[in-house]
Amino acid sequence: MISTPPLTRQRSAISWQRELAQAVSDPAELCRLLELDPQLLAGSEAARAQFHLRVPRGFVRRMRRGDAADPLLRQVLPLAAECAEIEGFVGDPLDEQAAMRAPGLLQKYHGRALLIATEACAVHCRYCFRREFPYSDTHSGGPRWAAALEALASDPSITELILSGGDPLSLSNVRLAQLTDELRQIPHLRRLRLHTRTPIVLPERIDDALLDWLASLPWPTAMVVHCNHANEIDAPVREAMALVRARGVTLLNQSVLLAGVNDSTPALTTLSEELWAAGILPYYLHLLDPVRGTAHFSVTESHAVRLMRELMSHLPGYLVPRLVRESPGAPSKTPVLVSGWDTLHSLSQRRC
Repeated sequence: MISTPPLTRQRSAISWQRELAQAVSDPAELCRLLELDPQLLAGSEAARAQFHLRVPRGFVRRMRRGDAADPLLRQVLPLAAECAEIEGFVGDPLDEQAAMRAPGLLQKYHGRALLIATEACAVHCRYCFRREFPYSDTHSGGPRWAAALEALASDPSITELILSGGDPLSLSNVRLAQLTDELRQIPHLRRLRLHTRTPIVLPERIDDALLDWLASLPWPTAMVVHCNHANEIDAPVREAMALVRARGVTLLNQSVLLAGVNDSTPALTTLSEELWAAGILPYYLHLLDPVRGTAHFSVTESHAVRLMRELMSHLPGYLVPRLVRESPGAPSKTPVLVSGWDTLHSLSQRRC
């Protein structure tokens, strides 16, 4: 059973802004902290020049020292492989520019829209599908929120707003409150969704002011966190998630299937079990978006399907995420069909 902290519980006085300011940004320092062979850094500077390194020190402390194949390290360390030009891997694989309704406001699917609330992230994941996104031209922060909010207000068919980025929890609590105060004026909004990796890599971000903000929101709210491996979930993450749940927020997780990180049945099984223990429901498992510089993370669809079959035989249905891909112009996320899915799903449900 998951223990729920009382609503009056005070968070640690550790400043998340200070933790973020002290994040590791030098690959050489990261290797020193983890006692890794400096030869691992060959080509890392060229990769960092294309997409900077940023990783909170608390997340680094969850990595195994001396292990160059650590699944958390692999997600953040710049590698020479990122500089290879691979056919089919491009700067905007999802054609997000075509979905732009206003500066920073994307609408890909009916009834919901996505607001690029900020370009900032607590961690720079090497597989990020927005690693080449033109934030300086299109993000909606500051005065540019006006155009995005006007577009939202003028379209009553949009009933759900997704706050994304970057990472919306990179904004201060004051800025978040300013944004949602504006959104309260749009009567047809019925749901709010936050897509964030910050509580996983920097659980200190879940401070008292943020919890108060979450509790004050007038809409049913879902927080979709991004966790790829069970080792990312430690005691501070579990505590932070329990505090968020106590404010009435639904917690979901989306992962990306990544070679060398979670592309095995044991890794995915343990991830789902640890997510559930932390009060988070596995939601999506994404095939990699083919953005330039990420081909070394790619997993074949046939291998992904095999993993899903095995996962369904190991877990109850509610712990099996949906395997999906995102395709430009599609009306929704596209489920990756698994042969015998209905039979396997029925079997997994009977195991509940």
